[in-house]
Amino acid sequence: MSNLAKLPGIPPEMLDWVTAGVALILALAVAAVTHRIAFSLLQRVARHAPGQADEIVVARVRTPSRWIFVGIAMAFAIRGLDLAPWAEKLWQQIAGFLVPGLIGWFAIAIIQAYADIAEVRYDISVADNLQARRRRTRIGILTRILIFAVLFLTVAMMLLSIPSIRNVGFTLMASAGLAGLAVGAAAQPALKNFIAGAQLAFTEPIRLDDVIIMDNEWGRIEEIKLTYVVVRIWDDRRLVVPVARFLEESFQNWTRSTSQLMGSVFIRLDWSADVPRIRQKAGELIAANPRWDRRFWNVQVTDATAEAMELRVLMTAADASLAFDLRCDIREGLISFIATDMPEALPRHRQHLGKLDDIRMPFVVGDES
Repeated sequence: MSNLAKLPGIPPEMLDWVTAGVALILALAVAAVTHRIAFSLLQRVARHAPGQADEIVVARVRTPSRWIFVGIAMAFAIRGLDLAPWAEKLWQQIAGFLVPGLIGWFAIAIIQAYADIAEVRYDISVADNLQARRRRTRIGILTRILIFAVLFLTVAMMLLSIPSIRNVGFTLMASAGLAGLAVGAAAQPALKNFIAGAQLAFTEPIRLDDVIIMDNEWGRIEEIKLTYVVVRIWDDRRLVVPVARFLEESFQNWTRSTSQLMGSVFIRLDWSADVPRIRQKAGELIAANPRWDRRFWNVQVTDATAEAMELRVLMTAADASLAFDLRCDIREGLISFIATDMPEALPRHRQHLGKLDDIRMPFVVGDES
């Protein structure tokens, strides 16, 4: 800088700014090159590692770690500069915001990487996916809770770096209890669902891809958030339900312990129907249908009225969707068989008129007497 000071027409303050700018640019260049070399090596190691976990972690932390490298480089560069008091104070204020923000960003990236690894490791598209759905549901809820906690702590640390806010915060701590009660009363529904979301991760009344009946609607659990659950209805509508309802109200879970399900078909026939023949035909239809899982089927007369009898056909399937389609197929096949090969089994109404002599006419027309 002594050589630069001899240059005519250049004030010393300008030379200080130029020196600081050059130092910061060199620090940023060194940080960028170092980060690029380090992550090139990490990516090469991750490609040769078994599984995809290492690659997912490297991809997630790549961007936040770049800015951490930049922050570290700038901190070292500024230490070697002779800054004015106001500039040093400004840098400390900026660092008070950047350091918690970068640490929080990196922590969130690690949490999201773990969630991504869980999605790859626990595939819910397979047939027997109960264990995978349990893990994915729990990890998904805990991931959102951890991200919320990290964001809360990060924002708190950033705000506490401001002296005026920190002093006001310490002054108001005496009245924090009263303020907490007021905020808690105002936010009771949100807090209720938030706590219920945390309970949901451990009690597991529902899991991702569970088949449920809620509000007389058949659907699958599509998303589980901290305060609400999205249910995909069979006709592609979405039912948004507060989490607390799954802990307070009754609902049907068709895949709580297993996805296997038993379906039923009810047919009303005349008393003269040949039940063994219908049972044989039902067995043929079920055995020939690829949706049947070969576990169980049965045909029974479950009810009889003065006009007809009720036949119930039971059959099993691997999941609710297959069971619904199987029921439709068997119902259609039996109706076609009865209408074509056994029309006498169709329900009919009978009326007994009695003897003709017992019929009393209200009046006689054309009396010959």
